[in-house]
Amino acid sequence: MGFAMFRGLELERTGRRLFARSRSEAQTKKVTPEATDEGARQSIDALARAIQQKPKAVDHHSYRLLLRFALINVAGFTLLGVAHGQGWVETVFAADTSGLSIAISLLFLAGLGLAGFRAVRITRELNQVRAFDPLWPSRVRQYLDSVRTRTSSSRAISADALKLRMADRLGTVRHIANGLVLLGLIGTVIGFIQALGGVSATSAGDVESIAPMVGTLIEGMSVALYTTLVGSILNLWLMANYRLLVSGTVSLTAALIDLGERYARD
Repeated sequence: MGFAMFRGLELERTGRRLFARSRSEAQTKKVTPEATDEGARQSIDALARAIQQKPKAVDHHSYRLLLRFALINVAGFTLLGVAHGQGWVETVFAADTSGLSIAISLLFLAGLGLAGFRAVRITRELNQVRAFDPLWPSRVRQYLDSVRTRTSSSRAISADALKLRMADRLGTVRHIANGLVLLGLIGTVIGFIQALGGVSATSAGDVESIAPMVGTLIEGMSVALYTTLVGSILNLWLMANYRLLVSGTVSLTAALIDLGERYARD
C-alpha cells in the first residue's frame, strides 16, 4: 500500500514537472499551450500505464557476479581447509616468530570482506539498470536525471567522470592486495636480518656456538620464506576477486551509460 502511494506521489510530481517544462518550451518555441498540454498529458498517461504494469522480472543472470564471487572463495577456502588438514597452516604460523603472517592474514580478510560488499553493491545496481523504473529512487535514476537534458558532449564528459568514480570504488581492494605482497617482502627482509644477526665471525670456530647460530639462521630463513609465501598466495586470491569486481564494474558502467544515452535528449 505504501509502495503504491509512493509511486502515485512520484507520478504527481512528474506530471507537474512535465506541465512546467511544457509551458517553458511553449514560451521558447512559440507553441500553443494547448498543444504542449496535450503532449504533457500523453507523457503522463504513458507513465500511468507503466505504473500499472508489473515490474520487470530479473533474469537468471542477475546474480551471476555474486555466484562467481562465491565460487572463487569457496574454492579458496576449500584449499585452505586441505592445507589446514595437512598441518601446513599451523607450521607456517608457528615458524613465523615475527607475527607478520597473522597480520597479512587479517589484512586479507578485511580486503575480502570489502570485496564481498562491493560485489553485492555492483550486483544490486546491475539489477536496477536491467529492471529500471523511472519512478523508483536509486543511484541509476540519479545518474539519468543528471544527464537527461544535457548535450551529447556534456554527456560524454559525464560518462568519463562516471568511469573514474566506478574505478575509484575498487581502489581500496587493489591497494590491500598490493599491501599483502609488500608485507611479505618486509617479512623477507626481517627474516634475513634475523638470520644474519645471529651469525658471528669470531664465534665460527667455536663448536658450541655453531648450533645456536644455525638455529638462529634457520629461524630467520623461516620467517623470510613463510611471510613471502603467505603474502603471495593471499595476494593472488584477493586479486582474483578484484579482477571479478573490475569485470562487473565495466559491465555496470557500460549498461548505465547506454541507458543514459537512450533516456537522454539534446
